[in-house]
Amino acid sequence: MAKKKPLVVVTRKLPDAVETRMRELFETRLNLDDRPMTQAELVEAAKTADVLVPTITDRIDAAVLSQAGPNLRLIANFGNGVDNIDVDTATNRGISVTNTPGVLTEDTADMTMALMLAVPRRLIDGIRAVEADEWGGWSPTWMLGRRIWGKRLGIVGMGRIGTAVARRAKAFGMSIHYHNRRRVAAELEESLEATYWDSLDQMLARMDVVSVHCPRTPATFHLLSARRLKLMRPEAYIVNTARGDVVDETALIRLLENGDIAGAGLDVFEHEPAINPKLMALTRSGKVMLLPHMGSATIEGRIDMGEKVIINIRTFMDGHRPPDRILPSML
Repeated sequence: MAKKKPLVVVTRKLPDAVETRMRELFETRLNLDDRPMTQAELVEAAKTADVLVPTITDRIDAAVLSQAGPNLRLIANFGNGVDNIDVDTATNRGISVTNTPGVLTEDTADMTMALMLAVPRRLIDGIRAVEADEWGGWSPTWMLGRRIWGKRLGIVGMGRIGTAVARRAKAFGMSIHYHNRRRVAAELEESLEATYWDSLDQMLARMDVVSVHCPRTPATFHLLSARRLKLMRPEAYIVNTARGDVVDETALIRLLENGDIAGAGLDVFEHEPAINPKLMALTRSGKVMLLPHMGSATIEGRIDMGEKVIINIRTFMDGHRPPDRILPSML
């Protein structure tokens, strides 16, 4: 007798190749119109599924988990972060949680470098000038920005993505500095010619560019607080492709408006998908470049994420520990 396939509920539309493979392997319910599920719909999914596949925009909190059915044993998150899931409650209810680490590293690092170049070199201003037919020809003093070659880059969070950014930035001639919970291996530090700062405050005060790459946890909420942001030099730029609430967005806006920080490149926001209107206004001044959380948005990356989800589900259903299981102690 054939083994019964697990019921897998997917909360958002995934790449066709991923959905097709999931249908082949599991009893899969898809979200073909890609409409975000309401909390009530998430509760219903948790009541019926053996495996729930949410994305980072789905809040799988204690209220949802408290109503989960007895068959729900795995939440295979389609995303690197798991700040959308109450991992403690899930674990206490015997529900395993997995994520998709590693596959977003290079894509997010690429986007970080794009923002790091776009803001100091005034790409937004240049595009607007061309679109408005305001360019009258080359001029020695027109549209001057700042170079990044030879500048100091301060990386906040030297994990996979932070390290990938460091490698790219070194190739662009930047001096690498970093703050991390733990110092990285000596071999890596040497290869990057990186300087470690155990004091985040001291590092921030000396950098030309600060790039944020730490996960969202209770400990990192407003890690770059108003006090810390004020330590940055007026000529410095900040780039955030991690999580919006790692940075005190209100304080950042105030400093940008007053000219106390030169500019910002942001792919994430504190209350996304809502974007503070004051940030939108700053884009018109050329001080800020805003992107709609697209740091990992490549075709290859999304397919790799889906493959990770499938591997985690298959491994779990075969009675083994999934390779990307998340435990509360890891957060």
